[in-house]
Amino acid sequence: MCEEQKGFTVWFTGLPCSGKSAVADRVAEILRAHHLKVERLDGDVVRQSLCRDLGFSREDRNENIRRVTFVAKLLTRNGVAVLTSFISPYREMREQARREIGDFIEVYVKCPLEVCMQRDVKGMYQKAIRGEIKEFTGISDPYEEPLNPELVLETDRETLEESARRVIEYLKKSGYLGHHIKIQDQA
Repeated sequence: MCEEQKGFTVWFTGLPCSGKSAVADRVAEILRAHHLKVERLDGDVVRQSLCRDLGFSREDRNENIRRVTFVAKLLTRNGVAVLTSFISPYREMREQARREIGDFIEVYVKCPLEVCMQRDVKGMYQKAIRGEIKEFTGISDPYEEPLNPELVLETDRETLEESARRVIEYLKKSGYLGHHIKIQDQA
């Protein structure tokens, strides 16, 4: 293990089914393979535990991000690489997370709505279109694209490995990771 790991939070944001979790999981695998302390905070998992009491109104979404920001801030300041994957549709809350956490890298996982809908194995988009799900981001609730993210991944044009590699390279270039971090392609 490295002598002193610098904590940081990589905040993956984007539409539902854009690839946030897949890329964050792959980056986590790469970092763990180098014996770094890594924590994954994923929207679906957090909603089942830390934020079980919240719905999907704007107020509840903001509270969800406030709670996650608090956890990410604690982990970051204790030398952990935090990889979040949350739709986090509102710029204001992402900016608040940036200010609160400090060592914050916003990664916009950009993917056309049509492609996200094709990837949706749970059928959530179709339910939202039929009106069965209220306040669904991208259909009946807005997604505010980041204005100045540190990185934009176009998951409809890049492979999972290419996206993960771009995140790792950005972290190395920015001084969050040592240049010894190598990426072994998945078999």
